[in-house]
Amino acid sequence: MLKRENPKPKIRWFDRAFWVGLRSFWLNWINALIIVKPETVVGWHKQGYKLYWNAISKRGKRRGRPCKEKEIRDLIRKMAMENNWRAPKIHAELLKLGFDVSERTVSRHLPRRESNPDNIAKWKAFWENHKNEIAAMDFFTVPNVTFRQLYGFFIIRHERRQIVHFAATYHPTAMWVAQQLRNAFPYDTAPKYLIFDRDSIFSKYVVHVIKSFGIKPVRTSYRSPWQNGIAERWVGNCRRELLDHVIVFSDRHLHQLLKSYVAYYNKDRCHCSLGKDAPEHRLVQNRPEGKAKVIAIPRVGGLHHRYEWRHAA
Repeated sequence: MLKRENPKPKIRWFDRAFWVGLRSFWLNWINALIIVKPETVVGWHKQGYKLYWNAISKRGKRRGRPCKEKEIRDLIRKMAMENNWRAPKIHAELLKLGFDVSERTVSRHLPRRESNPDNIAKWKAFWENHKNEIAAMDFFTVPNVTFRQLYGFFIIRHERRQIVHFAATYHPTAMWVAQQLRNAFPYDTAPKYLIFDRDSIFSKYVVHVIKSFGIKPVRTSYRSPWQNGIAERWVGNCRRELLDHVIVFSDRHLHQLLKSYVAYYNKDRCHCSLGKDAPEHRLVQNRPEGKAKVIAIPRVGGLHHRYEWRHAA
C-alpha cells in the first residue's frame, strides 16, 4: 500500500549533480543515501565524463587524427614483408617517393611480429639477475569532478614491487618530473636501471637528469607496454582497487587518496609474485594464547581491510 501511494521517485539530472557536488564538502554523504547507492553516484560521474568528451570530440568538422590513405598503408606493409625493414628504413624510402608521412605513422602501420621465445627467455634471465637494480616510472590520468585531467606519477621498484614515490598534478612538465626524481632518489638510493615509456614529457632534459644520478635510462619500444609491465600492472590495480570507487576533486585530494592506497599497498596487501607477502615484509601473526578473535582494520577509507588477532575483551 505504501509503494502504491508513494511510487519510486524519478531521479533527474539536477538530482545527480546535487549529490556529486555534495560529496565535495560533506564527509558523511554515504550514510544519508537512501534512494541510491554510493556506487551509483560514482557511476553518474563516469557517464558524465564520457558525455563530456564525446561532446568535445564532435566540435568542428575534423574528428581525431586523419587516417592515412590505403595506398600508403599497403605500401608500408609491402616494404616490411618484402625486405624485413623496420620504420626508419621504410620512412626513408617513402620520403624518396614523395610521400609526406612521419616515422611514427610508419611504425603505427607496421605488421606485428611474432614474439621470439629466445628474447623472452633472455629477458627473464636478465630480470632475475638484476631485478633488485631496476625501477620503473609512469603516468596515469584521472578525471576530477569537473572533468579536468589530473596526472598521477609514480616510481616502483621491481624487486619487491614497492612504490618509492608518487605525486599528482594538473600540468606535468619535464622540470616537474626531474624534481620528482630528485625527491625519489636521495643520496645513494638510486637504482642501476630506470624504465619508462615514450611519453613526450620524458624529454632529453629528463634523460640527462636520470644519467646525472648514475642511472642508466631504458626507454621502451613503440607500442610495447609489456616492456614496462610491472608499472602498467600497478596502474591497473590502483584503478580497480581505488580510483573506480571514488570521485576525485583536486590534485590535493588525489594525493591524499594515493597516500592511503600506497601505504596499504606497501605494508598490508599480499602479492602472489612475492610468495603472498607484502612489499615491506609483513610478518606472520600467530594466534595468541587465551581467548582471541580476528578483527578487521579498515584501510583506504574502508575500501580494503587488514586482519589481525586481538585478545577478546
